[in-house]
Amino acid sequence: MEILAFGVQSDEKPLIEKAFEGHHDVRCLDVFLNEDTAPIAAGHEVISTSVNATLNARVLQSLAAGGTQLIAQRSTGFNNIDLDVAERLGLTVSRVSYYSPYSVAEFAWTLAMAVNRRIVRASTRTRDFDFRLDGLLGRDLRGRTVGVLGTGKIGEAFTRIAHGFGMNLLGWDIAENPECVALGMKYVDKERLFAEADLISLHVPLLPATEHIVDAAALRSMKDDAILVNSSRGGLVDTKALVAELREGRFAGVGLDVYEAEAGLFFLDKSLEVVDDDTLARLVTFPNVLVTSHQAYYTVDAVGQIVDATVRNVLDYLAGRRSENVLVPAAT
Repeated sequence: MEILAFGVQSDEKPLIEKAFEGHHDVRCLDVFLNEDTAPIAAGHEVISTSVNATLNARVLQSLAAGGTQLIAQRSTGFNNIDLDVAERLGLTVSRVSYYSPYSVAEFAWTLAMAVNRRIVRASTRTRDFDFRLDGLLGRDLRGRTVGVLGTGKIGEAFTRIAHGFGMNLLGWDIAENPECVALGMKYVDKERLFAEADLISLHVPLLPATEHIVDAAALRSMKDDAILVNSSRGGLVDTKALVAELREGRFAGVGLDVYEAEAGLFFLDKSLEVVDDDTLARLVTFPNVLVTSHQAYYTVDAVGQIVDATVRNVLDYLAGRRSENVLVPAAT
């Protein structure tokens, strides 16, 4: 059997090919799955997709009509998949429920430190042999307060690093994590967290209840010199409201590895095109904002675990086994 993998990055390709070796053939495509590319999957029972694939009703119907029966997504998030339609069509959908939480947590801290200490601006200057310190003033983090929204595996890893910095720990989640409590985290309502934290990092999934959890009201309640980091899902932040606050000169720094309208942009080279997303275009012009292209997970360790889990998902499906990674059909 040939497995068709969409949206494969060049660094990812050899890992996928090696993981499937001895099991099934795999053909890696650098194009993302969407309404235009879905017909390519015709005749393939099993396909694998990336987090930026579009799996709406039209795409799923095209896949089902072409004979696809398993969609193995190479990510934890699955908000890009219409699971109800997939189930009605009789498709099986799996994801990767776990990979290295340290990859994302460490990158979130990379963003926080980069905007706090003005690393990008400093690097750009020194390339032009400009060694002034004007505008590069940062802050010690020790003794300041960090607010962590979402204290699952990634949030816990982020909290452990914050504890190492000697920060005061505030957390918000539907359930307390005993490991975070043991580190000294105090769980509070999110309104208090937004108001008191000097640094806020987002580690919750994108669900109807969390969409725009950082909305205009939350942004207004934050300290003028706060730092906001989002390495989870772009839809957690109301980007237009964020731009409005940035225009008022607020926030010491904003680090975003995700963007709510990133599909069709992130993971692609748009440098020779006119990007018609005015919100993103404005966002990247602020000197206190750093935007990266959904790369927090992108380490050899994490990608290796993602690929290995994807192979297991495919083998489980073909053997008729069900694991915790199966999203559709829903467990009964």
